[in-house]
Amino acid sequence: MPSLITTVPASPITTTPSSPTAPGTRGITKLTNCRLVRGNDLVWQDLWISSNTGKIVRSQAAFYDEHVLPDETVDLGGRIVAPGMIECQLNGAFGFNFSTLFGDEGTKGARYQREMHSLNKKLVETGVTAYVPTVTSQTSELYHKVLPYLAPTRGAARDGAESLGAHVEGPFLSPTKNGVHNPEVFKQAVTFKDVQDMYGEDNLGSEDGTAAPVVRMITAAPEIGHMTDVVFPELVRRGVVCAIGHSEATYEQAAAAISHGATMITHLFNAMRPLHHRNPGIFGVLGETPLVRVDEGAPASPGSSTALFAPTKRPYYGVISDGIHLHPTTVKIAYNAYPAGFILVTDAMHMVGCPDGPYDWTNGDRHMKLVKTGKVLLLENSETIAGSTITLIECVENFMNWTGATIPQALRTVTSTPAAMLGLDGQKGTLEPGADADLIVLSAEEVLDTPQSPMAATATSAAGAVGVVNTRLHIDEVWKFGERVFQRN
Repeated sequence: MPSLITTVPASPITTTPSSPTAPGTRGITKLTNCRLVRGNDLVWQDLWISSNTGKIVRSQAAFYDEHVLPDETVDLGGRIVAPGMIECQLNGAFGFNFSTLFGDEGTKGARYQREMHSLNKKLVETGVTAYVPTVTSQTSELYHKVLPYLAPTRGAARDGAESLGAHVEGPFLSPTKNGVHNPEVFKQAVTFKDVQDMYGEDNLGSEDGTAAPVVRMITAAPEIGHMTDVVFPELVRRGVVCAIGHSEATYEQAAAAISHGATMITHLFNAMRPLHHRNPGIFGVLGETPLVRVDEGAPASPGSSTALFAPTKRPYYGVISDGIHLHPTTVKIAYNAYPAGFILVTDAMHMVGCPDGPYDWTNGDRHMKLVKTGKVLLLENSETIAGSTITLIECVENFMNWTGATIPQALRTVTSTPAAMLGLDGQKGTLEPGADADLIVLSAEEVLDTPQSPMAATATSAAGAVGVVNTRLHIDEVWKFGERVFQRN
């Protein structure tokens, strides 16, 4: 067990209602004696939020211009207030797997919704206020049946985490980079209709924008079929985020995919061609913006007159910092490559919050078992990593302790950066007025950790110490749309 070194001072949280005669009747709460995450800084400042509108309030305008008083004032005792965390790759948690169907046709939909609602209420206690539920490579039948339940729940989820729409990870993946996915259900998309047939036409929205997509993000191998030149541009027109993953793509193929609309890389380094000094593969597109041949997707000299050229934009990229998928130094290298695009994800399975042991898993058209041992999750009778069992706040802690990042820098990787990737700037992942009042209240402490894994032992040995002083973050409160939904005992 880690031993306590120092504790960041934090007084008890106290709530004071306004006077009965005060004109505060708008469900407004003032959070005071707290440090707000503002860019790279922690700023001592009050924050006003409204449960009626579900938004962060411009406090000076409310107080001075409209003469509004808060209905209650909450003294946070010096704690940190940050936007609620956004999870972009969650396969399930607390015993519920999104790639699951229950019972017969008449009852399974209701049970699916109950299980998901239960997950949402538990997930918010970990600091995640919004997420993109992920469905792995499955049969078309399963996609058609479960995706409608994963549609965005904008404004409806007030007692738990909010779905931002589904992330379909597969089945348009490379069979040589399948990871734990069952390659027997993998497909190639030659036309956009192939994608519509797989997921359901109604789940992909409309080209004119009149119907929002249920599918918020798709992970695909750009070199398979006509994903790059046909599918990605059409998905982008419909408001779907295109991500590269489970792929043998070369640097040139990855750059071509970016130039055709891909803006995200799924779990960088895992299930993809490794970095090579002569061809950096997918990792290479995090470097300086290259010029890419639009017609063939091959780099060439800008002076050539035989092809058109377009600059590509460096993509966002997900990183799993559980200490199992990537070495801590690899995480640091990834962050330094392009900090503005770095997004922490868990890739967690439904064993999060569950005891060790074997668990059933629907893998395409097969029923298999995954074995949880501590934080390690493997496909039964193999050494194949099968996602993680870590929480997002633990990923944030690991990232801070491995890289030396500050608390604001670390929290940005799970708030404003994923919000920007999903096109939710100004709505999620920020404490600016007008944004959704999704908040987490944090306290921090320093602990002495002793080596508990080969990776931790390597880091400790390199430091020449018997242990390392790490930062631990505690989620003391969570607020959703201006209402407190969790308070730590």
